[in-house]
Amino acid sequence: MAQSTNITPDHLEPPDDHNGWQDFPVDHFKPLPSQPITYEAFLDWLDEDILAEWVDGAIEMASPASLRHQQITKFLHVTMTLYNDVHALGEVIEPPFQMKITRSGREPDVIFVAKAHMDRIKSTFVDGSADLVVEVISPESAKRDRMTKFTEYSDAGIPEYWLIDPVAEEAAFYQLDANGRRYKEIAPDADGVYHSQALSGFWLRVGWLWEQPLPDATDALLEIDRDGYGRYLQERMRKAGL
Repeated sequence: MAQSTNITPDHLEPPDDHNGWQDFPVDHFKPLPSQPITYEAFLDWLDEDILAEWVDGAIEMASPASLRHQQITKFLHVTMTLYNDVHALGEVIEPPFQMKITRSGREPDVIFVAKAHMDRIKSTFVDGSADLVVEVISPESAKRDRMTKFTEYSDAGIPEYWLIDPVAEEAAFYQLDANGRRYKEIAPDADGVYHSQALSGFWLRVGWLWEQPLPDATDALLEIDRDGYGRYLQERMRKAGL
């Protein structure tokens, strides 16, 4: 992307790990109007090469993710997608794809929208709350993911929020309380397994996330749902004439 000469940082929020705009790559910039921007205009401006989110009319830029971040995101997305393919519970979506809630347009690392809410999925964004959101924390996004988005997602009524920190090798899982107003942390069981509520029947062995290399997603799913996935594969092979 070519450097723009008519952009100023007045409309943008710099990433947490940059010294203002001094160290931020200039090729991340695109021309913007000097006034606050609507979400619709933001989507028109955004493209797949830009890492950005919309908050109250301002644009927050993000730094490129690390390889480990991408590996964990891929593992979660593929495993959850395979499970969803078996049980047809909704739609699992990977970035770049926006989720528009009350005050912001965010781009989580994994989004799950249940079948009952499929009407919220538009061509380029989820219009309203997803049922499950995963954020894999990067050093520059830690404050935003743990504090700002935590509040935004609970206020928006997103039933389930996962926070995965590859550097600290820590994972926290939150579900809305009975009143649907605040998140409560749900600890993995004695075997280190977290059971999702939004993606019914799906569970995650947290230790998988810290393995080097990460487990194969198919092997993980065979442990999570051997019988269901086995029947699914057999049916696919039958239809293919194998």
